[in-house]
Amino acid sequence: MTEHTETNGTVHLPTSKDLTIDNITDNVIAFNSQGKDSRLAYVLERLVTHLHDFARETRLSTKEWRYGLDFLEQTGKMCTDERAEFITLSDVLGLSALVDAIDHPKPPGATDGTILGPFHTHEAEEMQNGDYLMRDGHGEACLMIGTVVDTNGKPVADAEIHIWEANSEGKYDVQLPDRKGPDGRCVLRSDENGLFWFKAIVPVPYPIAQDGPLGVLFRAVRRHPYRPAHMHFMFEKPGFDSLITALYLRDDPYEGSDAVFGVKSSLIVSTEDIDAETAKKFGQPVDSKVIRWNFVLASEEQASVLRDENSMKAFEDLGRKVKLMNHLPVPDVD
Repeated sequence: MTEHTETNGTVHLPTSKDLTIDNITDNVIAFNSQGKDSRLAYVLERLVTHLHDFARETRLSTKEWRYGLDFLEQTGKMCTDERAEFITLSDVLGLSALVDAIDHPKPPGATDGTILGPFHTHEAEEMQNGDYLMRDGHGEACLMIGTVVDTNGKPVADAEIHIWEANSEGKYDVQLPDRKGPDGRCVLRSDENGLFWFKAIVPVPYPIAQDGPLGVLFRAVRRHPYRPAHMHFMFEKPGFDSLITALYLRDDPYEGSDAVFGVKSSLIVSTEDIDAETAKKFGQPVDSKVIRWNFVLASEEQASVLRDENSMKAFEDLGRKVKLMNHLPVPDVD
């Protein structure tokens, strides 16, 4: 391995001339290790290592390298304020689900997290419990009744809850050409008993957008682009770990083959026919469906302890010596 040394604050780098397949990786890592941010240096070291190993292991051709760069460039060109194409790319490669599992571990009993997806925005209106989430007049009416508690079952009052779902045609508001403002999304707060409720539509399955480079990729590898019917939720409350999750409808045809790998068995829910008492209490039509769910939040401390334990065990299993700085691993060279 090529070494770089530091004397009196001056970094002495190896020569960058005449590099080969065998020594270029260590040289690039050395040049990226001059800063004071040990976490950044470590992330770049592992990124360069795996990126170079990928090229060596696949014997990547110039044509493929160019095609890959063009793919990323076209992905970037698809991005707008309303369309986060790189998030979708992360989703379809399974990276989003992986990062969520690493960064937001759940203690026993806590609600599992899943991917954020590309359609969350920060312009959702704050509404009152019982309001209509969506102005879609074609979907099947659905009442959502949720509770928010901690891992001891204690109600969590005044939790900020972001909710968003697609319309009856499987489109989010930001995908509609005649969009006049947010629809199918809102921010609610749980009451003193941890309760929240709103009027929505029964979610429907839909395909991720296929009009860009991701569509080319899916067709090339013969993957279907569909997501099962679901509704998104994000919970924020000081003292609790942020929870990004979703509820997926049971027996959806894409339940076991979600295009973005977001479904978990613990998040699959059934809709029920609303009973007369519930319909009257919440002002919902008697031909509606209802979804009931108890969301269990992990505390920041619970998630932090578990995250640290998981990190140290993972590196122990790899035989690597690390230490944690701000709960993130860096090489332990002391």
